[in-house]
Amino acid sequence: MSHVPLRIAIGTIFTECNQFGGIPIDLAWFERYELRRGDEMLTVNKGVMGGMLEVLGRAGHTPVPTIYASAGPGGPLTAACYAQLKGELLDCLAACLPVDGVLLPLHGAAVAEETGDLEGDLICAVREVVGWDVPIVATLDLHAHVTDQMVTHADALLAWETYPHADSFSTGMRGAQMIVDMLAGRCHPTMAMAKVPVITGAINGSTHGDDPFAVLMRQTKAHEGDPGVLSTSLFLVHPYLDQPGMGSGALVITDGNMEQAVATARKLALSYWARRFDLEPVTWTPAEAVSAGINMEGGPVLLVETADCCGGGAAGDSVASLGALLPIAPATGPEVISIVPVADPEVASVCHKAGVGAEITVKIGHKLDPRWGEPILVTGRVERLSDGYFHYEGGIFEGVQGEMGPSAVLAVGGVRILVTTHATYDWRDEQYRAVDLDPAKAKFVVVKNPMNYRMAYGAFARAIFVLATPGPTPATVRNMKFEKLARPYFPLDQEIPDLQPMILRGPMRSLYNS
Repeated sequence: MSHVPLRIAIGTIFTECNQFGGIPIDLAWFERYELRRGDEMLTVNKGVMGGMLEVLGRAGHTPVPTIYASAGPGGPLTAACYAQLKGELLDCLAACLPVDGVLLPLHGAAVAEETGDLEGDLICAVREVVGWDVPIVATLDLHAHVTDQMVTHADALLAWETYPHADSFSTGMRGAQMIVDMLAGRCHPTMAMAKVPVITGAINGSTHGDDPFAVLMRQTKAHEGDPGVLSTSLFLVHPYLDQPGMGSGALVITDGNMEQAVATARKLALSYWARRFDLEPVTWTPAEAVSAGINMEGGPVLLVETADCCGGGAAGDSVASLGALLPIAPATGPEVISIVPVADPEVASVCHKAGVGAEITVKIGHKLDPRWGEPILVTGRVERLSDGYFHYEGGIFEGVQGEMGPSAVLAVGGVRILVTTHATYDWRDEQYRAVDLDPAKAKFVVVKNPMNYRMAYGAFARAIFVLATPGPTPATVRNMKFEKLARPYFPLDQEIPDLQPMILRGPMRSLYNS
């Protein structure tokens, strides 16, 4: 019997949002990262999209491109931005019907103004266009907020397996292989999600070593060896959303056995609840961390200012760590170098106008999202200027050109401030190296990511201090003011008597002929 190529539509609106801070995401954000339309998408060979296209090509099926909009994290999408991108994707999809399936490489923790659950809303809208006779498979970040809309309107959801994220390509391959197998009649995915109200940051959320989340991930993935289990996913929910029903847990896909999917997911979710205390971090004030670090021989000493994490949607404009480092500069001398990133387009512009070598006095910080602190007055020398371009060397944006915008290195005593126009996602140390700053030679290095710093500096860091500072992406959510997320939830409620996981069930149907 001859092979009949199938038409698989593919498209996405991919980002991560923060409902407690950050700058609203508009179309310009996507234009600074990746915004591809139509056949432009077919040249992607990395990331989730690249993995999907690889599998479809090997299977001899035809990818039908719509729109690929991917951007670094920020605040919620503006209503106008989401309406435009969603409209383009759906219009393209409708114009290319009929299709045999749909692949959606999504994130799972995006929101838009007036739309609480962006991915659920998008999956539902795609379902309305293609109908119930066409399978939809979506991939998700393991920090997704998995909702009932996602589970009930998709045929299969598969999450990334690593954090720091290093498996976007292989996850794309897994998602595409799932839809290929479904259409060939080799499997009939049936999924269930079990959630417990654990809302924690990502400091102890690595999937490597003995981190508690790593142990839970290995336990979860081990069930893929069970008869009838097609896929398992573990989620540490993005804690900087404010949505009803948020929680962490497991999603299990079986081959037509809902009872098995529910039972396995429930067991894994209860294991997650049992490890909840291990997921909360130990934190230091900036002053405490600097005081401890200055007495250590050598460096670098990492100051993890996770509350200003651009990768979690923060503005990147905090100077909480800078304020603790500036007082030590006179005592240690200019030979003791500390490096700090601050997004401040106003100061970046002043530096570029003044030129290299100029001495300037400016107020820096807390201008993009002023809710979290006050600017600091500094006098320094413009040491270096940059156009702000760099390339990501791995992770979800591998190969993508990053754009910090006009940037500068401002030297204030021994402190080197990387002043950027735009906040950008931290993967390794690409931003520092783009302006010739070498973290390995610094005494203190401020990093604004709760996990990726381990890859960049873990092999040679002298010490690591997780900071407790104001900001929309703190190390713990204990003091965050949720409005839509109802109690009880951990860590605010440490014990919940008679806790039972929330169970979400996907559609059960047999659509595909062998």
